[in-house]
Amino acid sequence: MFEKWIDASPTQLGMILLSTVCVYAAILLYTRVSGLRSFSKMSAADFAMTIAIGSLFGATISAPSPTLLMGGFALLCVFVGQTVVAWLRRKSPTVCKLVDNQPMLLMAGSEILRGNLRRANLTEADLRGKLRQSNVYRYDDVLAVVFETTGDVSVLQRDDHNAPPDQEIFEGVIDSHRLELESRQPQPSDRSTDPYPR
Repeated sequence: MFEKWIDASPTQLGMILLSTVCVYAAILLYTRVSGLRSFSKMSAADFAMTIAIGSLFGATISAPSPTLLMGGFALLCVFVGQTVVAWLRRKSPTVCKLVDNQPMLLMAGSEILRGNLRRANLTEADLRGKLRQSNVYRYDDVLAVVFETTGDVSVLQRDDHNAPPDQEIFEGVIDSHRLELESRQPQPSDRSTDPYPR
């Protein structure tokens, strides 16, 4: 019984090597076809896809079941599914609401929103750690801290200007009304100037 845990035949090792090369090549091919979005973490669906690919990769190369063909096909299905979901998110705000979590404000200026911390299952120690990672050492230097849809924490620091941030940047963020926001109107200088007009 102990030998089953540590022993492997040359044939088994060869199949693991072959499976690793084939599955890795398939992932590179699918990524090349579907684009860089494949491994981004811009939505909950993207994060789920990354986990699924890692799980399928490990399962396919380490055991005879699923077979190499089944593993490759399963990976293809995951890539196609992610592409379809990304397309639907672009076309339909309703799909966005169904698929994505809503970003949440954790700090409004120097004020810690403890109710939102509880909703996000975060502690103040977690928050302080994120502040330190962002080189923040004074609460007064914080403009806002946002818990993003992917689980990342964005720390926005104040600059030397007194102008409030643009409203669009915080669109859809829970409790963004607690920030001093300005409604920005497009200015003529904001329009992109194409040196080579068509």
